[in-house]
Amino acid sequence: MNQLFTIGYEQSTPKDFFDALLAAKVATLVDVRAVAGSRRPGFSKRQLAAGLDAHGMAYLHLQKLGTPKEGRLAARSGKSEEMLRIYERHLATPEAQHELEELTALAKSGRPLCLMCYERDPTHCHRQRLAAELHKRLSVKIENLFCAPT
Repeated sequence: MNQLFTIGYEQSTPKDFFDALLAAKVATLVDVRAVAGSRRPGFSKRQLAAGLDAHGMAYLHLQKLGTPKEGRLAARSGKSEEMLRIYERHLATPEAQHELEELTALAKSGRPLCLMCYERDPTHCHRQRLAAELHKRLSVKIENLFCAPT
């Protein structure tokens, strides 16, 4: 059975983040943020990709699998259920479905993948919806990774 990891970098340092990925033997990190920028040093797209490369891991940004702006605003307001409803509608769009198919094909490769977003708690993040979809399609085992908080 293939395994799929998820991780959020909220409250984490790059070192703790990379340590968690290395311990899990992740081969490819799939960034599922709509906006791959971050105020946290080391987590913007270019910095993150360079750090992963230095640690022997690949990086893939699937922007259309990220939460749209209105969903991010709902999440920031503490309305995670509303965010998930917005995300469900977004996930049904052709663009998101195309990237979901790309993610499914990558997961079929058997390489250890990790879905990444900002939210530390996976129960409040859209990446759990993606993980559940991959579990349904491919019977992957899902494990949520956690970084030591700063």
